[in-house]
Order: sequence, then C-alpha cells, then structure tokens
Amino acid sequence: MKRAIIFGIMVAVMSAGCSSGGVNIMEESSSPCVRLNSGYDMPVLGLGTWTQDNGTAENSVYTAICEGYRLIDTARYYGNEAGVGRGVMRAIREGIITRGDIFITSKIMPGNYSDADNAIDSSLQALGLGYVDLMLIHQPGYNDEEAYRALERGVMAGKIRSIGISNYYTPSDFERITRNASIIPAVVQNENHIYYQNTALQEYLKRYGTIIESWYPFGGRGHTQELFSDKAITEIAAKHGRTPAQIILRWHIQSGYIAIPGSKNPEHIRENINIFDFALTNDEMNIISGLDRQQRFELW
Repeated sequence: MKRAIIFGIMVAVMSAGCSSGGVNIMEESSSPCVRLNSGYDMPVLGLGTWTQDNGTAENSVYTAICEGYRLIDTARYYGNEAGVGRGVMRAIREGIITRGDIFITSKIMPGNYSDADNAIDSSLQALGLGYVDLMLIHQPGYNDEEAYRALERGVMAGKIRSIGISNYYTPSDFERITRNASIIPAVVQNENHIYYQNTALQEYLKRYGTIIESWYPFGGRGHTQELFSDKAITEIAAKHGRTPAQIILRWHIQSGYIAIPGSKNPEHIRENINIFDFALTNDEMNIISGLDRQQRFELW
C-alpha cells in the first residue's frame, strides 16, 4: 500500500495554538490538543452540531467559542455549514478568536461521492472560512475510494488541511479505503462511548498515528440517560463532585479519544468543557473500561 510520510506520530498535546500537557493528566486550558499525523494540532474536545439548523448552529457555535471550545464539527448532510461559519465569523469579528485558533471539521455525504471535488468546494463556500481543517468521508458508500482521492486533491490544493473517514469500524474497512492512498487518514470518526469502546481498532490505528474521534460520546439520543445513570458512572461522579457527563468525557480524553458532544444548551455546552481541572484515577479508568459491551446504538 502506498503510504504518506507520517509527520510526528504521537498522541500528545502540543503547544501550537493550544495548551501543552499530556491528554492523560490535568490541563488548565479549555482547549488542549493532540498532534495529528498530518502535522496539525486538533483540540481533543469539541462541539457537535448534528440536528441543528443554521440559526441554532450559529448561536451554539458562538456560545461554545466563548466558553473556550476550539473544535466544531459539522457536515454537508447536516445542512448547517453556513450557520457554523457565521458563528465562527461572529467570534472572529468580536476579536474572541482568529481563524487559526479554530478547528473546523466537515464531511462529504454519500450522495456526493461521485462529484466529491465539487462537494468540497460547496462546503468551503457555505462555511466561508477559507479552508477546512479536517474533511471526512461521512460513511461507507458507492465510490467512497474515489471520494477519498478527492480529499487528497483538496489537501494538495490547499483547501483542506487534514483528512479522514467516518463510520469505518474495522482494520479491513480502513485498509480498503486507504489501499491506494497517498495520505493516511488523520482521524477516524466513529460511534464510540462507554458501552462501545472498540479498543481493538484504536490499537490498530496507532501504527498509522490515526486518532479515533467519538461521535455520540454519551450514547446518542435515546441512550444518554442510560449511560448517565450507569451505577459505576454515578459513583465516580459523586466521588469527584462532577456530573456523569463530565466523567464520561474525561474518560474519553484520558483514553486517547477526541470527543464531540452535541448540544445547543448553553449550560450543557459550559458543563461539557469543564473537564480539564481533574483526572480519573487508574482504578476509575479500569472500572469504566470494564463497562464495554461492544454495543452500538446506530447501524451506520
């Protein structure tokens, strides 16, 4: 398989634009980062915007930036790229951030795989931010390998900085999409939570410096309260004086994942990022690791 040169393969927090310190210790900043194999730094915690329309996304993105978020996740399929871009630009105009401070992820949806180059341009136009920090293939589908080639062309053209894939769950899935690749995925974004940890894939991807990003870090709609009320989680939360959401997110970060909990509620947005002033113990991490059921709640 043709492989790109991997720049600085390491899962460590770097100082370029973000705070320094390892992901498994306490970090005082609200936006610690991990160095991707593309050479860029990506915040380890961000805001997901799935189900939000343009108006809601604009407000939640602006609120999140004010609270210290520096990673925002969207997708062509969500129909809110324009709102995400407006929320970012509002924060830029007010001097809260610069474009270089914020990391924007979007995705090409399957219906655009046969015309992925134009889909990339459409996302760029909708976002209005000059470039995309990370662009993913949204899920397996017809012509997804050619869509990945389009992402590589986007990198070469300076439209995209890092690329990856989403909803590819096995080493064979990863090998198929990258068998003729010249750039290794920097990120694999999958369903990942305490009941579906997929550590086998995480271990496999370490050889490529590829990081797993967790969508539905709380299990997703219909399952969030199930995870929040898990006895082990509530007991650990009580011990630390934290919420179940904060314990689960802290587990994600200390396990080496990137997490993007979705919310439009300002209180939840604030709660979710306030996890960098405490750490779970090794025993607590082991307890949560033992909750793994290999149980996914979505089938895509």
